[in-house]
Amino acid sequence: MRRPFILRNPSILIFLALLAAFTLAVTLMSEAFGTAMISTSFVKTLGKTLCLCLVALAMDLVWGYCGILSLGHFAFFGLGGYMIGMWLMYARTEIIVAESMANAAIPPTDQEVVNAIGTQIFGVVGSSEFPPIWYFASSLPAQLLLVVLIPGLLALVFGWLAFRSRVTGVYLSILTQAMTLALSLYLFQNESGLRGNNGLSGLQNLPGVTASQAVVSVWFLWASALALGLGYVISAWVVSGKFGSVIRGIRDDEARVRFLGYSVEGYKLFIFTFTAIIAAVAGALYYPQAGIINPGEVAPIASIYLAVWVAIGGRGRLYGAVIGAALVSLVSTWFTGGQVPSIPLGFYTIDWVDWWLVLLGFSFVLVTLFAPKGIGGLFDLISGRIAPNRHGADYGPDKGSLQEEEGRG
Repeated sequence: MRRPFILRNPSILIFLALLAAFTLAVTLMSEAFGTAMISTSFVKTLGKTLCLCLVALAMDLVWGYCGILSLGHFAFFGLGGYMIGMWLMYARTEIIVAESMANAAIPPTDQEVVNAIGTQIFGVVGSSEFPPIWYFASSLPAQLLLVVLIPGLLALVFGWLAFRSRVTGVYLSILTQAMTLALSLYLFQNESGLRGNNGLSGLQNLPGVTASQAVVSVWFLWASALALGLGYVISAWVVSGKFGSVIRGIRDDEARVRFLGYSVEGYKLFIFTFTAIIAAVAGALYYPQAGIINPGEVAPIASIYLAVWVAIGGRGRLYGAVIGAALVSLVSTWFTGGQVPSIPLGFYTIDWVDWWLVLLGFSFVLVTLFAPKGIGGLFDLISGRIAPNRHGADYGPDKGSLQEEEGRG
């Protein structure tokens, strides 16, 4: 009898065990359920870090395994945040309006309540009417469905247009970046219906929940850990077997895979859409912990950071993407939060808040030049994993690709 997929891949069990141990440790040290060794704000930081690990997982699938350097996946991340943020803001404002009108001499009509909610939400941009995109904002199930549908549909349409035209390489990266920039510029406009530059705020307050932020932060930590665990298992399953071999073949030599009769465009479209949905789910969990989302969150630079995280962690390794995102995001919080002391040089003082991006870029260059396998490559050295001596011409440009003599066998 064939063993279950997870049991055939011990690395997945190790990852899930480490993730569970981490979540339990943070819970026991939190203010809500433990010894209060970790503050509520840091619990939120850790929860957001798990969400960033999930979107990095998506980036590794589309870039590390399929060879599509997408500089637009943070757009899908932001769209997921906007979809859930619309319900959070509507429901919270509805409660506030209902309480303020409860003692009115004449009970307000449903339309008056809706108008008051609109004034509260859109008064900052000089409006009081709900745009059409807010039609389902009062329904949590509908907005949860839109978290998946809107980014997934955008990725499906964009990917179909790009892949059917056989746009590849740097040109495809430029197109994804242009898509992200166009979306960001659109969201900056008040006419977008999402409050323009003001964005959506107050998302940390769950409507109808009386629990403290200390408790809510742990809830979101659990949800983020669960999403990351499920995402890791599903991603590992996707890249295994024949399907995984095909997408790695597309990464190594797309033309050869096409000549073998595979629908390269279909495989690439599936991966692009699937990873967009993963990124959207990560965004839907991230922004309620951040408390606010604005158009700056989906700027092209954010997707470039995402690629840097995956490169530093080691692309083509799921655990490498998680390590890279967790390490860089936490170190970034440490440096940009003013916790690292400045270095006075006499003629100049190095303030790490200003110099963090320079340090990150320098680290990326060093990894690219001297450790192309990233941090994940260190695990290969520790475990003794090396590419087999296969003797023969490569079928693809990467080490570990199918070799000529193997193909004959």
